[in-house]
Amino acid sequence: MPRPGPLVARRDPLVTRRGTGGGRPATGWFARFAARWGWRAYAVPLLAVLTVLALVDVAVTGTGQADSDPGTTAAGSAAPVSSRAAPATTAPEVTAEPAPAEGDAGPTDLPATTGPASYVEQGTGTVTVVDGSSAVYGSGPLERFVVEVEDGIQVDGPGFAAAVEATLGDPRSWGSGGAMSFQRVGAAEAAAGEYDFRVSLVSPGSMETYCPGVGTGGYTSCRYGERAVINLARWETAVPDYGGDIATYRQYVVNHEVGHALGNGHQPCPGAGQLAPVMQQQTLGLEGCQKNAWPFP
Repeated sequence: MPRPGPLVARRDPLVTRRGTGGGRPATGWFARFAARWGWRAYAVPLLAVLTVLALVDVAVTGTGQADSDPGTTAAGSAAPVSSRAAPATTAPEVTAEPAPAEGDAGPTDLPATTGPASYVEQGTGTVTVVDGSSAVYGSGPLERFVVEVEDGIQVDGPGFAAAVEATLGDPRSWGSGGAMSFQRVGAAEAAAGEYDFRVSLVSPGSMETYCPGVGTGGYTSCRYGERAVINLARWETAVPDYGGDIATYRQYVVNHEVGHALGNGHQPCPGAGQLAPVMQQQTLGLEGCQKNAWPFP
């Protein structure tokens, strides 16, 4: 019987074996890694995964507030609600307007009314679209408009619509030189939102309803949202500086308020004796200029 040799310990006693009955030592980088580090070989990857998950969680929740609600503005207020789908008879929109409202407002002492006060001071507060459509006036990009009259103010709607058409269709108006064209559309188009702006005749007592926060004092007209709002008192009596020339003032106030609806702001008098720009606040005074009803006189 041969003489047993000396007992020799395994070089890597922690290396795992395949199966349960012994066999070849496990090979490969992970086997060697596990043999060297034992339980730490499993803990390190687990900790790495947990660390990555924690970083992802911080990245998702720590980047700031969520995207703004599409129904709010940058300032956090409610976004404007379009009134283009309004029925033929409608109460005024009181939501935030698409652009800052504009009006000839802010005087400390309002001028005296010119002529007899034959108009209705307070209508019902609702407006009705004057139905019917017109031909296209002028050339260039088309601007379609709706004409509205407040209920209960005893004004002939078709007559008012015809006056607005005649003003905007004049070659001295905003369409001069092919800059744009105009067409009046009726109740069906108003209900479908197929128009660009409205021209509304409103009683003095309803001006602050249709132009909230503008400060018309029930005296001036204004532009609020898509509406060019004409004050019935000014339509019927004009202003002192127009010396009773109501016809010219009516052309001025339509061009002025529609000018706001088209994106034009106020302009000052350029100098004594010169024609006032149509976007000058002529309702509050001519400031040395001469009255003028037209953008391109």
